[in-house]
Amino acid sequence: MPKHEFAVAMTCEGCSGAVSRILSRLEDVKFEIDLPNQLVWIESDKDADILLETLKKCGKQVTYKGTK
Repeated sequence: MPKHEFAVAMTCEGCSGAVSRILSRLEDVKFEIDLPNQLVWIESDKDADILLETLKKCGKQVTYKGTK
């Protein structure tokens, strides 16, 4: 499974919690949140565009950085 990296404008635990709640709804997705560096890594076979649109639902600015 590819590991996608996203920059997400998170400033607090509430922000990372919102990201976590949204990603938890997706099936077959593993993710890590790095709050200090405002990064989210998602391991998934889903298309990066689908993951990007899902992350945008948390109301934060999101940028796709590529795969690792």
